Amino acid sequence: MISLDINGKRQDVDVSGDMPLLWVIRENLGLTGTKFGCGLGQCGACTVHIDGVATRSCITTAQAAAGKKITTIEGLSPDASHPLQKAWVAEQVPQCGYCQSGQIMTAAALLAKTPKPTDAQIDTAMTGNVCRCGTYQRIHRAIARAARA
Repeated sequence: MISLDINGKRQDVDVSGDMPLLWVIRENLGLTGTKFGCGLGQCGACTVHIDGVATRSCITTAQAAAGKKITTIEGLSPDASHPLQKAWVAEQVPQCGYCQSGQIMTAAALLAKTPKPTDAQIDTAMTGNVCRCGTYQRIHRAIARAARA
């Protein structure tokens, strides 16, 4: 058994310690907002926060996450009232939407650390997140909008 603190709730899961956290979140706990993209930690679709740090859950083992505070997109704001979620809607960011939870989680970690980021800081923080639809300009505008809120 591995004990995980996910979205403020203790979850005891009977999984192998080397199972990727992504699959524990999605398959064992049914929190499907976190997406599988590449499985190599390169696209950002699976981004969650572990102790406040944006982390790729596809390459993080369940054992490595044990005892740490894990936040998924579902835990960011249960009613979609987080400033980033509101800005995402206002800027009409999603096209297909597949990468968006990872994009938002990366942006949320940036804003938690740097509440008023510069354009360069936004670009640097978001570099590792891939959007196949190419909504990068809208993503950037949404992050800047949330920072102003």
